[in-house]
Amino acid sequence: MNPLVWTRRATEDIQSIQQFIAQDSPHYAQLVRQRLIAAVERLPTFPHSGRVVQEFNNPAIRKVIHGSYRIVHRFIHEEIHILTVHHAARLFRLEP
Repeated sequence: MNPLVWTRRATEDIQSIQQFIAQDSPHYAQLVRQRLIAAVERLPTFPHSGRVVQEFNNPAIRKVIHGSYRIVHRFIHEEIHILTVHHAARLFRLEP
């Protein structure tokens, strides 16, 4: 299995999402956080799963969709790097 590495940006994204939702519901914020993290648990076994991110058209940069969120990852040197967790309603920008 390939190790899963959360980048600083992805970790900050998760924290920001949780803080935003917690303004209305701390319980739901925690639940969303747990579900976003669980959505990528299959990646160590299936590192090439998910769709290619169309903005880059690079087969190494893929996304897992969970609800309204795109969890963007990249398979690099036998590791899966979670690059960002992005709400679909926001403009998407990522330096590959």
